[in-house]
Amino acid sequence: MTPTPGTTLSDAEYRPAIHFSPRIGFMNDPNGLVHDGTQWHLYYQFDPFAPYAGRVHWGHATSPDLYHWQDQPVAIDQTPAGEAFSGSAVMDAHNTSGLFPEGTGGLVALYTRAAPDRQSQYLAWSTDSGLTFTEYAQNPVLDLQLSSFRDPQVFFHAPTQRWIMCVALSRDHQIAFFGSSNLLQWTELSRFGPSGMTGVDYECPNLLEVPIEGGKTAWVLFVSINPGAPQGGSATQYFVGTFDGTRFVPESDTTEFVDFAKDFYALQFFTNVPSGNPVSIGWLNNWQYCQETPANSWRGVMSLPRRVSLAPDTTQRLKLIQRPEDLTPLRGTAADATPPSRMDAGSSWETPLPASAAHEVRMSVEIDAQPAGLPPGDKGRSGRFVLNFLNSNEETLSIGFDAFTAQLWLDRGKLKGFSHPFFTNSFSAALTPDQRKITLHIVLDKCSVEVFVNNGQQTGSALLFPATPLDRLRLSATGAGATLSHFELFPLKQTVRAEEGQI
Repeated sequence: MTPTPGTTLSDAEYRPAIHFSPRIGFMNDPNGLVHDGTQWHLYYQFDPFAPYAGRVHWGHATSPDLYHWQDQPVAIDQTPAGEAFSGSAVMDAHNTSGLFPEGTGGLVALYTRAAPDRQSQYLAWSTDSGLTFTEYAQNPVLDLQLSSFRDPQVFFHAPTQRWIMCVALSRDHQIAFFGSSNLLQWTELSRFGPSGMTGVDYECPNLLEVPIEGGKTAWVLFVSINPGAPQGGSATQYFVGTFDGTRFVPESDTTEFVDFAKDFYALQFFTNVPSGNPVSIGWLNNWQYCQETPANSWRGVMSLPRRVSLAPDTTQRLKLIQRPEDLTPLRGTAADATPPSRMDAGSSWETPLPASAAHEVRMSVEIDAQPAGLPPGDKGRSGRFVLNFLNSNEETLSIGFDAFTAQLWLDRGKLKGFSHPFFTNSFSAALTPDQRKITLHIVLDKCSVEVFVNNGQQTGSALLFPATPLDRLRLSATGAGATLSHFELFPLKQTVRAEEGQI
């Protein structure tokens, strides 16, 4: 791929094929995610002038299917009143705001206008399906005269017939809930926190009702923290509980995180989803190094869109389940590569990756029972199964399962394209104890990998910067044999700016 003028080779080398990234400038949090009845809208925090955070506007892209994104003009500008920080967008279908002509409705955005010493909540509305917005003349609609009060999420709560706003009192480590009948006047209802991990700031709250697999629903509050996450920098935690239209009550004090790796932040959910089932996108990055990753003209990547539900774990506590939006329409012809169904301990199998920028691997493997009398060793003496993505530059991305401890690892430490003191090399996730079978769904796309484990029970998202593209896949069994009951390898067709043939 040839860089366009003003870009570097790394701008092209690391430009993802199916994950949204900005054409130029710096992108961070997704915000204002909404389906308008016809198409999906992805708004995002955006500096259009440089690949660094600052001068925040609302960038905008639209899609018919959550994968084929079309760039749109900036939707909400920075103004003398401040930058346009995160927020949400809702369909005011019944014109509760009174901002639209009688008998009509439209898209309303609520967001933080951030000045150096004041953060307050503003409203703007659109009469052209979210392409442009008009600021409400009597802004702000909510102002507590605070310097750390941001990121409103708004939804309609049918049982109480009112709009609910969740907004972060960031340095107080609280989420405040407000109610309104018209999106213009807001009354405080309750507060949540401090709870879970607080970090330095609470940010980007999202509260929604999530289906439990098998029936019923539960309310889940998502709260992002930055800095101070367990692996450093930024991360998103969640709390399962109840919400009665006024107050959110968690079912326990346990802290759970959305992702076991390091590069997933500011999880946001679409409103007005046609199916009614939750759909999310997060920022696939970390504030510790996001402004230093190797690029010259752009920085920032969104995660794959994900369908979200809840399911009980072995202790009957509800845990988050995440699965990528259906990738079937993006698949090319499956690779003509079939590993043996049985792999003996110490054996391996290797195949070239199909010629494509993005790849999908789906597989199920069961490691044999632990052999008796094994001596100590460092090769997974009770059985490990490893997937290595490789190249001729002696670079390796390793994803593996250790059956003795029932843990999964993701290791990017042998990639040579980026070095940073906070760019952690490896991550792990604890799976169901005493289980020797695992299913993996892996999406590799230029500068990112997303790993969905055991049908979405665990998810790991990480940035990758190999100096040379990874072009081979090797499977290995160590310490014990393994049985592969399913294996598929697909090239994935480019969806973002595919018609342009350039970065």
